[in-house]
Amino acid sequence: MATITFDTHRFVQRLKESGMLEQQAEAITDAFREAHGEAEVATKRDVAESELKLEVKLAEVKADLIRWVVGAGFLQTALIAALLLKMMK
Repeated sequence: MATITFDTHRFVQRLKESGMLEQQAEAITDAFREAHGEAEVATKRDVAESELKLEVKLAEVKADLIRWVVGAGFLQTALIAALLLKMMK
């Protein structure tokens, strides 16, 4: 995941310019930094990599499913053929 830089000084300055007291601006900035410091941010590249991994996993599951269906089909065919041969005797 990506890390986003956060300019706390600029954030405090903008809050002060809007009429907020410096202590309030610093408190809000600290709270904002703490809240967003714990969150991970996904970039477009991260999402694209995840999509590729998911597509690979889906292809693997699809191949496994096809193998099982074909195998079950052969087993059913063999079972039906054996039953028909036994009934014909």
